[in-house]
Amino acid sequence: MKGSMEIRVRYCECDPMGVVHHTVYPVWFEMGRTELLRAMGRNYRDMEEAGVFLAVVRMQVAYRRPARYDDLLRLETTLASAGHVKIEHTYELYRGAELLCTGATTLACLDRAGKARALPEGLFDPGVAR
Repeated sequence: MKGSMEIRVRYCECDPMGVVHHTVYPVWFEMGRTELLRAMGRNYRDMEEAGVFLAVVRMQVAYRRPARYDDLLRLETTLASAGHVKIEHTYELYRGAELLCTGATTLACLDRAGKARALPEGLFDPGVAR
């Protein structure tokens, strides 16, 4: 499953040179995951109320070109795989046709005590391999 969203770079996301700070990209990745989950008819709030928490346990980011203040960007988020306990996403961030950044995350499904637990049945689209 794949989702896409637009992001307008805000002034507060940039360093004094007008370049997006490297710490902002993981925040955008989280936005992409949240919107992808919402597109599947789910949301984090309901999952957490039910005792299901998703924690990032691995993140990889490759910065290719800088994003700058007021750029209009497109973030493509892909649910790469979902196993028994973990979920993997990939990310591509574009300015027009230019690829600026790629990334990947692995999330672990946890219970309220922070212990690994199985992903809830039916959490993902039936077309995604479990």
